[in-house]
Amino acid sequence: MADTTFDGVDLQALAQRIGTPCHVYSATAIRQRIHALTTALHGLDAQVCYAVKANSNLAILQLMADAGFGADIVSAGEMLRAVCAGIPAQRIVFSGVGKSADEIAQALDAGIARFNVESADELHLLQRIAAQHDVIAHAAARINPDVDAGTHAKISTGKSENKFGVEIDEAQRWFADSAQLTHLRLDGLHVHIGSQMLSLGPIRAALQRAATFRRELEADGHTIRSIDVGGGLGVCYHAGHDTPVAIADYVDVIRRELDGFDGRILLEPGRWLVAEAGLLLTRVIRVKHGGQRKFLIVDAAMNDLVRPSLYDAWHDIVPLGPDSDAPQRYDVVGPVCESSDIFARDRELPPCTAGDLLMIKATGAYGASMASTFNSRPLAAEVLADNGRYAVVRRRQSIHDMIADERSAQQWESA
Repeated sequence: MADTTFDGVDLQALAQRIGTPCHVYSATAIRQRIHALTTALHGLDAQVCYAVKANSNLAILQLMADAGFGADIVSAGEMLRAVCAGIPAQRIVFSGVGKSADEIAQALDAGIARFNVESADELHLLQRIAAQHDVIAHAAARINPDVDAGTHAKISTGKSENKFGVEIDEAQRWFADSAQLTHLRLDGLHVHIGSQMLSLGPIRAALQRAATFRRELEADGHTIRSIDVGGGLGVCYHAGHDTPVAIADYVDVIRRELDGFDGRILLEPGRWLVAEAGLLLTRVIRVKHGGQRKFLIVDAAMNDLVRPSLYDAWHDIVPLGPDSDAPQRYDVVGPVCESSDIFARDRELPPCTAGDLLMIKATGAYGASMASTFNSRPLAAEVLADNGRYAVVRRRQSIHDMIADERSAQQWESA
């Protein structure tokens, strides 16, 4: 029988009290990852900036703030979440290809540490807005090293056809012309080639190119104060199949490839810190016998966890009931009106019946943070477990919450 406790909390009892579907996170597991990373980085001038996009719940961000971590953001909304959770603006870096003028202005007013710039247009926009606000913006050039991360195409960011970053030749021109930037200090490099990476080879190759470029820039008289190595470390979604990189080995690669750099190293882990610390509880609605397949229909859906639909991602699924010697094969599906609303195909599981409780594992990253209200399904509750106790850190959305900002067309205007 599967263990029905999670960070000391009984999941069967929790599901009875909170209902399903429900996201549950382990504070203990997150703290263990924080400790492992901090230990591996000992002796380096390094700042960890948690990738807020992975899981933006305030309770999760507070754990990062308590550890002294900063935040890697891609919107003004993520910045406000991070600051509300206690992360100082001085530990926030702003990434992303589509920063708007309003977002840049808000970030400058807040006093964030650095902008990771991804285009010439953005570079000059940042200069103009900083001049208007009479402040100096610190920026890093996000380079695209044209390295294949060896991961899913939809989460690869470091190849030349991807929208992220710029070629090294273009970044070189930015630095060459940087004396004209009166309100911007271009004094950093940034490289991030993808997510869910299970090999050190691509990371090593990307860092080698960044290190070579840094040396070239310094030889030309440019000061490089920071190198942002991004994030992207993979986790175990499929037991017995996925073999994640050891955190100490990852940091050793950073130490070797950036040896001789005397500035600050920034890291942007997200998935690695929180994915395996989360699970999604869901209950079986019914078993449907199709002409060719057997469907296990559950009350969670692609609006609660989109990764299997979007990336064909595997998540281990474990029934929280007695084991059986006669497993069966199911397509595990949700109630959303889309053929892509599938969590698993032809998955071997113990026999299940209506009312059985399942846990979908490793959903702490890109689960709730990518959720939607498709089919007018309210957002699921989120719970933080911590050594035998739990707290609801996002109550289940009601239908009234969902439609609160909608209005019938009563007041018409002309534009």
